[in-house]
Amino acid sequence: MREIVNAGWEGFIDLSRELEEDLIEIGSTLPAWSVEGAFMADSTIERYRAALDSVPLSDELRGPLVSTLNGVTGGCAVVRLGNIAQALGVGEQFLRLAMAILAEVAIPFQPFRRWPLWKEIGVNLNANPGLSTGTGYNAFHMDLVNATQPPDYTTLLCVRPDPLGAGASILSDAREAVSRLTPSSRALLADSAYSYGGFFDLSGVGEEYTPFPVLDGEPEDHGFVRFTAKMLAESGLDKEHVHAARELADQMVAGQVSYTLRRGDFLIVNQHRWVHGREPLGDGQYRVAPENRRLLLQMFLRSAGTTGPAAL
Repeated sequence: MREIVNAGWEGFIDLSRELEEDLIEIGSTLPAWSVEGAFMADSTIERYRAALDSVPLSDELRGPLVSTLNGVTGGCAVVRLGNIAQALGVGEQFLRLAMAILAEVAIPFQPFRRWPLWKEIGVNLNANPGLSTGTGYNAFHMDLVNATQPPDYTTLLCVRPDPLGAGASILSDAREAVSRLTPSSRALLADSAYSYGGFFDLSGVGEEYTPFPVLDGEPEDHGFVRFTAKMLAESGLDKEHVHAARELADQMVAGQVSYTLRRGDFLIVNQHRWVHGREPLGDGQYRVAPENRRLLLQMFLRSAGTTGPAAL
């Protein structure tokens, strides 16, 4: 597994000190956001974009961010906001600025009705270790895999890294992984044979899609590589389709990179191309006070004009 380093991966977005200072200044003046249904209100997006437009060096952030996430070889970015988090803290002012940055990419929204826009992902020692709130290995997946309209982007903002130094995010270019598969496996993955998870109390993601194909045949900016390693345990999946999905999982692991998020790091993943997961947290989490354990905040984004599968 390759640990990402700044010289070897083009997904890092570092800000100049001058830009950081300007963003700190507007971060302290941004108004509270408002919500329309599951989505951040248009009025908030307009005000946040106007605030960023007032920053002379804003294109130093906007241009690289959009091109990194949507370029032919891109799809994943880490915006380093650590110095800004140090200046503003990680409370409301910092989150408003983070929202303004996301609004440059697409529309922030929260598909889970029981959660606010920012969904906390903490550490639950009693949870299944493989879940996002667990302490173990969280295998490669895309979020809302069984929705007709999954979020176009998923994001993770690091409030506290694992104090035991583990829990690296793992990332893989799913499209590249697919390109290395055998033709027979690609044909099997195009079958509507896969299922995973429940579907309830959701907004803005269409309808339940089950069974679904891993490869939907849609153009990359519209379709998805609908994959979660957890679907391999679903009953009723025949050996041939399991084998094809395992071959894809192996290729994702072979091409993966990892990065341990630091305080203020903002991971943004284009779900049309990349999948994500997590290495296990450090041993001995029970010795860490709950308020000191790893904490991420999750947000989802919807691109304008996104639709679901052409036919179910």
